[in-house]
Amino acid sequence: MKEILTGINDLIFPPRCITCDVILEEHGPLPFCPRCTAGIHFIHSPLCTRCGTPFTVTAGEDHLCGECLVTRKPYAVARAVGLYEETLLTAIHLFKYRGRVGIGKVLGNLMADFAGGIWDMKVFSVIMPVPLHRKRLRERGFNQAVILARQIARRFSLPIDFTTLRRAVFTEPQVGLGREDRSVNVRGAFAVRKPEQSAGKKILLVDDVYTTGSTLSECVRTLLTAGADSVAVLTLAKAAADHDAPDKHDGPENGRILN
Repeated sequence: MKEILTGINDLIFPPRCITCDVILEEHGPLPFCPRCTAGIHFIHSPLCTRCGTPFTVTAGEDHLCGECLVTRKPYAVARAVGLYEETLLTAIHLFKYRGRVGIGKVLGNLMADFAGGIWDMKVFSVIMPVPLHRKRLRERGFNQAVILARQIARRFSLPIDFTTLRRAVFTEPQVGLGREDRSVNVRGAFAVRKPEQSAGKKILLVDDVYTTGSTLSECVRTLLTAGADSVAVLTLAKAAADHDAPDKHDGPENGRILN
């Protein structure tokens, strides 16, 4: 009966690719046409065990990248589903700037599939989305990170907390800023309402894009200062790295802190 109803629905409202709007000939695991599916560049090994940056080589073991060897990141580990280009870039822009909230739910489920494949999600106490300042929230009408985080939380029956971590200072958009300027721009921009809500917890911090990591790192520092036990980062996409990684294996800081 379900197949019959699905068939009737497809005749009346044929399924379309969420990014290019092409009619889909068949139902696949993802609502993308073959061309757009091929445009999703999933991140896989070898990659940095700390920040998740993929290496240009196609073989070898995971290890720390050059930046993580010299600069300790505040988060336990960061991972992204794919590169911020082609299909994921288009999907995120339609979701974030065109108000296509339905796309956000699909992307959130994609993140949940990915997270469940790499982590034991039971280790996390709570999921927190990166907050928007109330002025930006009024302009956009929604926080894209909340929509993504909600789908992940539902999948794994984890609590979601989008009130404890807040953006206390309105900052200029990070787009167009260099790495150092991005870091300065968000310094001190976040605050924790009630420290007891994050104290001792293992937190999964969720956002749509990891660019330089400045915003995410500032959020993590704020949570750790408030007493969080550890914070891992999950994003849908990661911008191309602007640094090269040496071909050497990591030592004791291998990013595996989700025990």
